[in-house]
Amino acid sequence: MKWSTNEITKKKSIDFDETLELSESLSQRSSEILNATPIHVFGQISYDNGLYLLDYQLDTVLTLPSSRSLKPVEYPMTSFVNESFASPEFLNSSTDLLDSDLIIPLDKDLISLDESVEDNILLEIPLQVLSDEEKEISELPAGQHWTVLSEDDYQAKQVEKKEEKKSPFADLDGLFD
Repeated sequence: MKWSTNEITKKKSIDFDETLELSESLSQRSSEILNATPIHVFGQISYDNGLYLLDYQLDTVLTLPSSRSLKPVEYPMTSFVNESFASPEFLNSSTDLLDSDLIIPLDKDLISLDESVEDNILLEIPLQVLSDEEKEISELPAGQHWTVLSEDDYQAKQVEKKEEKKSPFADLDGLFD
């Protein structure tokens, strides 16, 4: 869905309630996104003294790989978005606004809801995604000659190593390696 800046300026405010199918384009932009349900987006775009204000809420369910097992995990996402756009001419005449707020300069006379939704979904992808089972199990993955440690376990092992090295011969450890 796109709006021309002329249309927004004339109407002053446009309400919308749309369902967008962006699964394929999200997957192309990020390999982390395996799938996305249709995205329900509702809000409004308005014009106010040279600024185009886009306010909306998006709701979707992303399928992302688990941080531990790489198995697909469904991750429900709800996000509230407030963006401000302005023409380059307006920004040149109002440099104080550009310095104080995050205003997106328009390179065309169009504002695309699809692009905004995609960008904001990509920004909201969490670093750690775990299935319900993985959240409940405190045991981390391990293999032959390797194991994943939590930060607490790692710190405890570091303390143990320091205590072991208090012997008088600890400085000779690794001398002939």
